[in-house]
Parts: sequence; C-alpha cells; structure tokens
Amino acid sequence: MTTTGRNARGHATPGAGALPRRVLGAPLTARARAELAHCLLGFPLALAGFLPVAVFLALGAGLTVSLLGAVLGLLLIGTAIGLARALSGVHRRLAAGLLGERVPAPARPRPEGRAFARLDARLRDATGWRSVAYVLVKLPVAAFGLYAAGWWLTGLIDLSAPLRRLALGQEDIPTILPVPVGGGAPYSTSFAGTLVAAAIGTLTLLTAPWFTRGVVTVDRWLVRALLGPGELAERVRSLEETRALAVDDSAALLRRLERDLHDGAQVRLVALALSLDMARERLGADGEPVADPGRVRHLVELAHRNATEALTELRDLARGLHPPVLDDGLPDALATLAARSGLPVDLAVDVPERPTPAIETIAYFCAAELLTNVIRHSGARRAALGVTRRHGALRLCVTDDGRGGARAGAGSGLTGLTQRVRTVDGTLEISSPAGGPTTVTVVLPLHA
Repeated sequence: MTTTGRNARGHATPGAGALPRRVLGAPLTARARAELAHCLLGFPLALAGFLPVAVFLALGAGLTVSLLGAVLGLLLIGTAIGLARALSGVHRRLAAGLLGERVPAPARPRPEGRAFARLDARLRDATGWRSVAYVLVKLPVAAFGLYAAGWWLTGLIDLSAPLRRLALGQEDIPTILPVPVGGGAPYSTSFAGTLVAAAIGTLTLLTAPWFTRGVVTVDRWLVRALLGPGELAERVRSLEETRALAVDDSAALLRRLERDLHDGAQVRLVALALSLDMARERLGADGEPVADPGRVRHLVELAHRNATEALTELRDLARGLHPPVLDDGLPDALATLAARSGLPVDLAVDVPERPTPAIETIAYFCAAELLTNVIRHSGARRAALGVTRRHGALRLCVTDDGRGGARAGAGSGLTGLTQRVRTVDGTLEISSPAGGPTTVTVVLPLHA
C-alpha cells in the first residue's frame, strides 16, 4: 500500500516509503543504464579526441613561436580547431541519444576569400575554441565516468562472492573495494566472509548510480556551456525568432482589423448611407409636402440604428487594440476583469511602479486569455489572479482548482500567449499536473 501525505496547500505528497524505493530501484532504472552507457562510450571517444587535438595544438603553438614555422603552426592549430568541431558533433549526438540532452548545433562559419582568409576565420572562430576546450576537459571527466562504471563492476563481483564459493569451490575470495585503501583487498576465507563481501557489493551497486549521475551532471553542464551555439548567437537567434513573431502578429492583427472593418463597420456604414439616401428621396424637393412620413421616419430610425451599431463595433475594435480600462492603470483594469469573470476570482495586485503601456497591454490580455481558459477548459470552481513586481520584472500568476492537464498546443491559446510574451523577452511557465491545480506564470520586463 502506498502512503501519501498532504502538503501545506493540501496537495498529495509522496509517502515515507518513496525515498527507500527510489534508492533501492535506482540501479534498475533505464536512466541509470543510459548514464552508465554514456560513461562507458564517453571515455574511448574522449581519449581518441584528446590525443590528436592536444598534439596538433602543442605542435602548432611550438611552431608558431618560431619564425620559420609560423605558417605551419597556424595550420596545425586550425586543424585542431576543425577536428574539435567535428568531435563536438559526435559528443552532442551521444548526449542527445543517451541522456536526452539536445543542444542545437552552432552555425558553421562560411569564410570567403583565399586560403589565409579562411585560416584567419577559423582561428577567430569562438565556437571552435569552445569545442577545443570541451575536448580537452572531457578526458578527465570521462576518466571519472569510467571510474564510476568500475563501481558497477566491483559491486557485481563482490555480490557474486557467495555463489562463487558454493558453485566454483573458491576458498580465498578477494573483496574488491570501490575506493582504494591501503593494505590490499581483504580476502574471504569462510562462507560468512562471502556474505560480508556480498553486502559490500550490494552497497556499492546502490551507490554506483548516484556517483555515475554526478559525473554525468558535470558532463551535461559542459555540453550546454561549450557545445551549444553560444550566448551571443543564441541571443541573436532568439531576437530573430521574436522579431518574426512580432511581424507575424502585427500582420495577423492588420488582417483581422481589415476583415472586421470590412464585414462589420463598413457594412453598417454602407447601410447607413443607403438609408439616408432613400430618406432624402422620400422627402422630395424643397417646399413640397412629404408623401410618406412614416416611411421616412422608418428610414431615419434604421440609419440611426446602423450608426449606433457601427460605433459599437468600432469601439470594440479599438478596445481590442488598447482596452480603455488600462487608462487608469493595470490594477484597476485587472479588478474590472476579475469582476466581470464568470467564476469567483481572488485578485492580488502589488505593482508600485507602473510598467510601460505595451507591457500593461500584454499583461492585461494574458490575464484575460488565461481566465477565459480557466472558464472554458478547466472545470474549476475558483481562480486566483496575482500580479507582483519581483527582481525587476512583472510577475503575473493565474491559478485554478480545476482538473489540470493544461499544456501549450492543446487548443487553449497558451501557444499564442507564449509567442506574445516572447516578443518582449518575457516567459510563460505552466504547471498543470493531472488532477490539478493549474498554475500559469507570466514574467514580463517592466519596460518593453
């Protein structure tokens, strides 16, 4: 039977037996096997990459110092950089296949010009030098990984000590310790001694996955830090994506406005013009009596109704661009939004400094869309909307007590919100386990 508890918010938490089961089952998990395979495959690959790169770099540096061999030395250094770049691709694929650590490959330089221009571009390639750094640092990390893999082997050998004594008749069975100690390995000369060795082997096997995971965690960090496109390149790529999103969003907004004006207000205004034109014809020439006053009155009333509806539609379109309630600030706008919601909303707003109008507009539309999602999809009875300023950013959080399971791309509008907040370097995070609660957090800068 699984025992669960409740945390301070009333949600279920794992029981006291979860941690022992996790520790005892760690050697049998797919993650442990994948990390062990990564350590075993990583060492020969690291060794095979370290030797040529280090040799080319050392020879290149030595020749570059001399006057006669400077050109050859630079060629050797360029070769080391190119080799390190190729090896980094192999390491990225290995990390992606076994660890699920998918790092986008950096763009390859495309130098133009003669041989010296291409060599100069390669020597100035920051991504290539980071690949060189990874290849050089990978070897000691991989050596620790091989040592961690040795824990698995020593644990299995010690665990088999009783079986080897009974089945093979071995008298003196050494107990292999994973940590080197002085005096050599102790021997088991009795069956009871083999049970002690088996206990040591069991403890080693239970510890091995966590030691392996520690080494793999270091390697993950190195892959992300050194084999990716780099902070500047990633920033440029993100800016290009957000610029494209902003352009697409603006184009979609213009198309929607054109469609709404064409199908709505424009039709009303055309009907207004026709009604007034017909009414003018019914009035006749100056000084003549009106032949059908009732018909004229009806046409004027129809024109008045079309004018009113056209004004309403234009007002709605303007509200979609910039809600008038934001004129008094974001707190009042969110209070109005919460009051008009179809379910109870607990509102808490603490924003001492007013953001720029663009940020206020995005925050308002995010809150409106998230509350709409709560009403349409969550089955919640109550929601909470909180806006605070934290660490120099605007933090908007919407929580509900619904069924959970919300995710971007599920027709909930969260994908569109993510794209909208990214245009101003904002972020959107979703926490929605099955059964709820759902919490969506939007973080926006105070100034666009």
